[in-house]
Amino acid sequence: MTPLITPHDLRALLGAPDPLLSQGPTLSQDLVLLDATVLLPGERYDPQERFLAAHLPGARRFDIDAFSDPEGALPHMVPSQGRFARLAAALGVGGASRVVLYDQAGLVGAARGWWLFGLFGHDTVQVLDGGLQGWRGLDYPIETGPIKTGPIETGPIETGEPSPAADARFTPRLRSERLVGLGDMIRIAAGERAALVVDARSRGRWAGTAPEPRAGLPGGHIPGSASLPFTALLTDDRRMLPPAALRDLFAAAGIGPQSSVVTTCGSGLTASVLSLGLSVAGYPPGALFDGSWTEWASHPELPRGTAGDQS
Repeated sequence: MTPLITPHDLRALLGAPDPLLSQGPTLSQDLVLLDATVLLPGERYDPQERFLAAHLPGARRFDIDAFSDPEGALPHMVPSQGRFARLAAALGVGGASRVVLYDQAGLVGAARGWWLFGLFGHDTVQVLDGGLQGWRGLDYPIETGPIKTGPIETGPIETGEPSPAADARFTPRLRSERLVGLGDMIRIAAGERAALVVDARSRGRWAGTAPEPRAGLPGGHIPGSASLPFTALLTDDRRMLPPAALRDLFAAAGIGPQSSVVTTCGSGLTASVLSLGLSVAGYPPGALFDGSWTEWASHPELPRGTAGDQS
């Protein structure tokens, strides 16, 4: 299964309208649509409020903060297998489910959700390229109120919380090779373990010439890491570049189909876009440093790279 799905292909998956009951699509029980919108630094709005105002037919909210370790001192850390399985099942995701994640604009949250599902062994998962914005640009139907059984209405209905999902059972199968911790990164930076580390933050944050969004966190980068801003992988309308263009971009960063890659960023979110991009390019998704720069820079004894480390 390809990691991306176009609005056209998703619209076809939703099924033909029932002329006797509704002009809207019907949602297959095996297809689970999840709005994974997450706020990035500087953004100020309520994703849940916007989800209730407009979402894909039958969609539910995949809250990145809920799908994180609630006891972790760092943001967005991977939850336990049990927590992930419980929350996924509560959204109606079972072992046979085909999951499509999307953002209200762009794909950062959806990429993180895609990566999490893959980490826990679920491969029938895709990201809607262009997100809700791209879907609405084609005048495809949206839902503006509570999820109902049966055919989906295309007209506005009263806004409200989604109804409970059908019973599901999700059995996680952790792929530990897709996750690296601080100890692994220290060995990589010291040359004791071979891997290409790519940083998805902006070039200024990587170089330490632009401030970090988290107060008190110093700038810079993990020594030996390369700067590859996640925005470089996206078009102007925040869709993923075609596979060939991604391969060219990765080749310029020294990454090939057999490379051992570790992605990193500020807190593990936009690094997932690089992981998704690797998969779209036809490469293995590599591993992700979940603590990312927030964890590394929180240890003042660890070295920090500077602007002159990469031309």
